[in-house]
Order: sequence, then C-alpha cells, then structure tokens
Amino acid sequence: MYIILLAVFIVGYLFIALEHTVKIDKAATALLTGTLCWVIYILGRDAFVLNIPAEESVHFVVESLRENLGEISEILFFLLGAMTIVEIIDAHEGFSVITDKITTTNRVRLLWILSILTFFLSAALDNLTTAIVMSALLRKLIHDKQDLWMFAGLLIIAANAGGAWSPIGDVTTIMLWIGGQVTAMHIIKEIFLPSLVCLLVPLTMVSFKFKGNIVKPKDEDCSHTQNFEVGNFDKNLVFAIGIGALLFVPVFKTITHLPPFMGVLLGLSVVWITTEILHRNKTVEEKKNLAISNVLRRIDTPSILFFLGILVAVGALQSAGHLADMSRLLDDNFESIYTVNSIIGVLSSIVDNVPLVAGTMGMYGLDTYPPDSDFWELLAFCAGTGGSILIIGSAAGVAIMGILKIDFMWYLKHISLLAILGYIAGILTFMLVN
Repeated sequence: MYIILLAVFIVGYLFIALEHTVKIDKAATALLTGTLCWVIYILGRDAFVLNIPAEESVHFVVESLRENLGEISEILFFLLGAMTIVEIIDAHEGFSVITDKITTTNRVRLLWILSILTFFLSAALDNLTTAIVMSALLRKLIHDKQDLWMFAGLLIIAANAGGAWSPIGDVTTIMLWIGGQVTAMHIIKEIFLPSLVCLLVPLTMVSFKFKGNIVKPKDEDCSHTQNFEVGNFDKNLVFAIGIGALLFVPVFKTITHLPPFMGVLLGLSVVWITTEILHRNKTVEEKKNLAISNVLRRIDTPSILFFLGILVAVGALQSAGHLADMSRLLDDNFESIYTVNSIIGVLSSIVDNVPLVAGTMGMYGLDTYPPDSDFWELLAFCAGTGGSILIIGSAAGVAIMGILKIDFMWYLKHISLLAILGYIAGILTFMLVN
C-alpha cells in the first residue's frame, strides 16, 4: 500500500502536468488524486499506522485528515479573501493608480520594474498575496498571452525570492521564525543578498533575449464597469483601503497571534463595508458591476479547488510517513548542510514546502543546530526559492497558474531552467558570504 499511495500521487501529478495534452482540468485531477490518496491510506491503515490497536486506527486516520484540513483551510480562506480584495480593487479600477504611472512599453524596462516591485512587495506582504496582486496588474499592462506568461514566470521567481528573506514573506519562513530557528533581523541580513542574486540571474538572462515593446490591452478589454465610470475618489479610496488591508495582515498576526487568514478576512470585511457605503445612493444599474455579488462571481474557484486537491494529496503523503522517510533518507546519506538543504529546496518544487520544512524542524532540534545557524538560514532560502523550479511548487506559482491559466509544460520549458540557475546562484552566494 505504501508504493500504491506514492504511485497514485505520481500519476495524478503527471496528469496535472499534462493537463493540455489529456484535456482534463487540473482541478479535477488534483481533487481525484487527493481523495484517492486518503482512501488508499485508510484502507491500508494497518501498513501505515503502527503500534495502535486496529479499532483505533480508523479514528487516527480520520483525525489526521481533519488536522490536515484545518491547516489547508487556513491557506484556502487566505487565498479566497485576498483574491476577493484584489477583485474589488480591480472592479473599481483601483490598479490604474499604479498602471497609469507605469508608462513604459519597453519589455526589458517593464520586466525590471515589475520584478523589483514584486521582490520587495513580497517581503512586506507575502509571496501568495503579492502573486495575486501582480497577476491583476499584469492583466492590465500586457495583452499578448506569451508576453503575459513570460512576465508571470519571472514574477513567480521574484515573489518567492522576495518572500525568502523576510520573516513574514513565506509560510516556511514564518514557521522558522515562530519556532525560534531564526530571528527577524538575522534572516534579513543573511538571506537578502542570496535572494536578490536568485532573482537577478534569471532577470539578466531574460533581458538579453527580450526585444521591442509590449502591447497594452485596450481599455475595454479589461474594464468591468463600462456602464458607469468610477470616480477618482472612489477609485483611490478602494485602492488605498484594499492594499492597506493586505499590508495590515502581518501586523495583525504580530499583535493578535491569530493566523493570517483572520487578518485577511478582517480586511475583506472593512473593504466590503466601505464599498457598500460608497455605493448606497447609486442606482441598481450603476452599481451592478461594483457590487460584491458580481465581484465574487469573478473569483477563480477552480484554482482554489486545485489548491485544495494538491494540499490534501500532500497531506496524505505526510500523514502516511512518506515525507518523514524522505527526510531520514537525506539525513542518512548526506552530511553537508548545503547538500541537504539544496535537495529539500528541489523537492519543495514537487511537494509542498510546508510539510518538508516541518519534517526537517522535527528531525533537527535547536540543540543540533542553534538559532540563526547556517543550517536554518539556508533552509529558509532553499525551501522558499526552490518552489519556483516548477509552477505548482509554490503557493505563488499555483495562484498565478490558476489566475492566468499558465500551462505546466510551458512553464517547465521556458522558466524552470532560469529558476534553477537563480536557485544555484543564490546558494553559491550564501556559501561565499558564510
């Protein structure tokens, strides 16, 4: 059953990767894979659940599923709340505050502006929220699909690199920060330069290939409010409150110690109430496209279901012990912290980096590697940036994949090598500095 569970995950992963070849939506495949993994786990529980009486093993597996779903739901509610806030801003043409100031159509110049913006925004928000915001911006700035996908691929690298050097930029860095493995100022000081190099290497390589100008979409292509022009006050207010709500999430978490999704839901409620007050005197026709009911219909539900399926499947591997076995295998065969962390980073592009980092934190205590040691710092970098190698290897990649409908194989062909080279350059930079 151990092999069967792993085989089902691999086959499901291949069907997701070949979505456009088999012509089956990746969300459907992910949900089927996640469900089957847990079915196999509970049917073969005697092989997985040891030292527990048979009559209690079913309860153990079900509780494991519920525990996994609790963690997954935090990510899904965060994703849903952040996507809704972004769509509300978009419906009110709020992103024109930024797009109107980006006047260049030169491919190279625009790529550098957006990549650097993403890099620092990701550190202030987190890579998932930044990916959602930047996806909305890209749709406003670029018309051609190939250009859109190429920019999006580089922004995934930028978002993950930016999230790696900030204690609140990625789920894994948050885990290490809260767990006491790293301190805020130390991770910024040690990982900023490797993260910057991780972005600059692919960015420089693409800059030599890019020529000419991008084609901007026509106003009517990305307008949701053709029947009513949004006033500048409404536009600026919704943009300010929406972005402010997203920026407040890490502050909310620090103050209350509640999960980030609670901060997003708080921000969503404030934005929602604000728009209700703004439009209370408008006619039904005037506020039709601005109403939250219309905005919610534009949320990309298949992407959220895809996220659910992938995380449920990985949760089954984690609960069944596959990821723990993988960690032990690395520990038994590799002594160098650079080798172990480099491999963990590559693996994080295939399975979720959260359980990988959780398993590593469980294997190596603070007595083995004290706080702010090279091991924990490099783990934060590798787990954060290694996910860029495959588009479904990070939360940012999955979000952009769903929003912009990027093909897995296209990303593998055009972006993965760039991500690998940036990843290796970042690790070498860390080794040189330390």
